[in-house]
Amino acid sequence: MTSRSPTFRLLAGLLVTLLAVGVYSVYTIRQLRALREIQSGTIDRNRLDSHLLLRIQNSLNSCALAMRDMLDADAIDVQRYGLGAWQPQFRSIRTDLEDALSREAGVSMADRDSSQRRYLADSFRQFWDSLDLVFRMAADGHPDEARIQIRNSLQPRQAALGSAVSRLLVANNANEEAAAQRTQEIYAGVERNVYLFLAAMLIVIVLTSLYLVQYYRRLFHRVADLSEQRRMLAERRRDLAQQLITSQESTFRSISRELHDEFGQILTAIGAMLQRARRRATRENITPADELREVHEIVQSTLEKVRSLSQALHPSVLDEAGLPGALAAYLPSFEQRTGLHIAYEKEGDDHEADKEVSIHLYRVVQEALNNVVRHSQSNRATVRLRFDMYTLTVEVEDEGVGYPEEISHGLGLVSMRERIDLVKGTIEFGRGKAGGALVRATAPYYQTETNAAD
Repeated sequence: MTSRSPTFRLLAGLLVTLLAVGVYSVYTIRQLRALREIQSGTIDRNRLDSHLLLRIQNSLNSCALAMRDMLDADAIDVQRYGLGAWQPQFRSIRTDLEDALSREAGVSMADRDSSQRRYLADSFRQFWDSLDLVFRMAADGHPDEARIQIRNSLQPRQAALGSAVSRLLVANNANEEAAAQRTQEIYAGVERNVYLFLAAMLIVIVLTSLYLVQYYRRLFHRVADLSEQRRMLAERRRDLAQQLITSQESTFRSISRELHDEFGQILTAIGAMLQRARRRATRENITPADELREVHEIVQSTLEKVRSLSQALHPSVLDEAGLPGALAAYLPSFEQRTGLHIAYEKEGDDHEADKEVSIHLYRVVQEALNNVVRHSQSNRATVRLRFDMYTLTVEVEDEGVGYPEEISHGLGLVSMRERIDLVKGTIEFGRGKAGGALVRATAPYYQTETNAAD
């Protein structure tokens, strides 16, 4: 029974997770934006407003001190310079107050009552009008009336302005405390939501991990079962291939022996008899000599073909002279039969190898040369035999078009792979230096330690 793929469920879980992350991110961004607005739009602005109100309050206090000095009739400055001496000081205080008031109007809280703004503006205007009247009275020679105006009008107005500014400061302090409380609430809410979100994500991750662990455990069991089945099939295929190739080689050897021993001897005897008949006919001036010579040539050609077929099926020279001798005998006959020019190169000192290794490498050379003739579109090839310390390597390289698509998975290549696998070797199919096909097969000299010892 095939289990369903977890892709849909994993994608659904991923979508839910991304949606949760998106919702939480939007919520957090809004909370942080509100916090930023409280910080910059309320707290900082409120603090600047309070600073300007304190500046206004200090200026009002300076006015109160100046008016107290003006009411002191026994003061030396009053007696010497008169009330007009305080006019420059009040002018400086007025400039500072008007600057502070204009700045405060730009940063004051938006929720402040408009009546408070009008009250402050009207009160300051009335205060400055009364102050101008005091200085005019003093300039007209009525200092006593000017002092009465200060006592009855300016001082109450200054006190009222100071009270109004104090109330605004108290309101700003209350607003700052409320903003601080709101900030603490936002921080607490964000912190709580962070913990909740982390807990939810941890639960999702744990559940997803448990699901994946269970799924991959079942998957690994199935893969292990499939690997075991594949290994068993590979072993069976290898055993079958070995049995097939062994049976094939045994059959080739038997056929070769029969051809060589039976038909070869028969054809040799026929050839000898015909040659003797031709000599007798020649001595006795018998005319069938030409026919006998032709029969002799046919028999000799047939004998050569039988020997060639015997060598192709199972070269006896392979058992006697090893792989180098077998290749040295096979390549010239292959050249003569196919017209392919073959360069034979040998590197290293001759080293005896197992017969099984030699015959399989010999078959690889045969199959590779047959592919050159059939598919390479080249009339030149190179066969290399290299003796290394522990391995024997054969290479067949041509100057043709490489490996056509139709033979890239052909039976010939499969057969070569199977043969090299049987002797625990490696085989490569690539391109040579001239761009043609290159077959390189490498195998150890011995298949067992016992053989190596022998």
